[in-house]
Amino acid sequence: MKKCLKWIIISAVLAGAGYGIYVWTSSGEKEEFTYRTVKVVKSDIVRTVRATGTITPRNSSNGIPVGAQVNGKIIKLFVDYNSAVTNGQVVALIDPRVYDASYKIALAQLHVNEANVLNRKASLRSAEAELVLAKKTYERKKALYESGAGPLVELDTATEALAKSESNLDSAKASLASAEASVEQSRASAEKAKADLEFCTIVSPVDGIVIDRKVDEGETVVSSMNAVPVLTIAEDLKTVWVEATIPEADIGNIKIGQSVTFTADAYRRRFTGRVKQIRKAATTTNNVVTFPVIIEADNPDEMLFPGMTATLSIETARAENVVSVPSAAFRFRPKQEDLERIGGEIPRGRKLWFKPASKDAPLEYMLVTEGVSDNSFTQIVVDDAEKLIDREVVVGYETKTQAKGKGEETNPFMPKRMQRNKNKGTAPEPKK
Repeated sequence: MKKCLKWIIISAVLAGAGYGIYVWTSSGEKEEFTYRTVKVVKSDIVRTVRATGTITPRNSSNGIPVGAQVNGKIIKLFVDYNSAVTNGQVVALIDPRVYDASYKIALAQLHVNEANVLNRKASLRSAEAELVLAKKTYERKKALYESGAGPLVELDTATEALAKSESNLDSAKASLASAEASVEQSRASAEKAKADLEFCTIVSPVDGIVIDRKVDEGETVVSSMNAVPVLTIAEDLKTVWVEATIPEADIGNIKIGQSVTFTADAYRRRFTGRVKQIRKAATTTNNVVTFPVIIEADNPDEMLFPGMTATLSIETARAENVVSVPSAAFRFRPKQEDLERIGGEIPRGRKLWFKPASKDAPLEYMLVTEGVSDNSFTQIVVDDAEKLIDREVVVGYETKTQAKGKGEETNPFMPKRMQRNKNKGTAPEPKK
């Protein structure tokens, strides 16, 4: 009994592994294997990369924040959620009274310093005139002393007066430079005060839609190193971005300009776009490295909202109306018995195995090159590929009983063989 059970187990293992020529039926008879085949056909093949992403406004993943650069109370909000705004439009107003007063003080100080410059210029001209007189007096006293008509003490007095005049002139020049510097400083202070006053009027930097509001009228904002956010604006939602995360194994197949289709859970329709940007800022999560890829897409009727999740299919290759077979045909490996019947040395390389012309004939094979593949079907690249159409290529083994029962009722829970729509191929969307 044990010996019989042992052989039954061995037979089952060999049959499941695909290395046996026969299997045992329920009646105890052995059954011969046959070939499981499919026909070579022409179809469309589209290779895609699947990913998920988040819909965002253009140029900013979270929208463009519009902030307050000065402290004060919001006395007026001109927009609300979903308000359409244009570039330069006033969206909020901060109480400007304090900043208006500061600007007027800075402007008055500027005028004072400009008047001081005029005074210093007058002092400089006076010092220059004194220096000219001192030089003339010195020259006369020197000539009188050298001719013996004047005393030495008068020459010394004239020399001292000349030195003082030169010193006064240098001091006047320095005072004028200082006054001019004060004017520049006052002008800068006035410009700063004017800018602070202008910052009380908050304007939109872009055309878009308000998607968030952080403050209410009457609320006081306190600005520090960064601008305090007041509103968030999404730039022109007629066109949106989808920020997808692509694993490093697939990023090499992604190119700018590739066609993309995606869906959002809120709608039962497909949206289309194109790859706009491939960013090199990698992110590692649980030892999985991903790269952000930006897809730009039209947003008809502004149906897509920022923050929605999108399921994407990025088309990385397309082959239309090409000769193709199921990818399983390239994974088929003949049994040793079939290889021995062929005889001779079989060359290495990718092959397709064709059903024998007769029962006693050996398997036929052909060396081919794989073209575009979508993992289910693969393009055949070979000379005169059209001649292979309708030929039966081997994808596996099956028993005669299995082959006979294909048209009979089967268990609905058993996995079914993959079927292909010969008209549409594997393309998710027809090419426009």
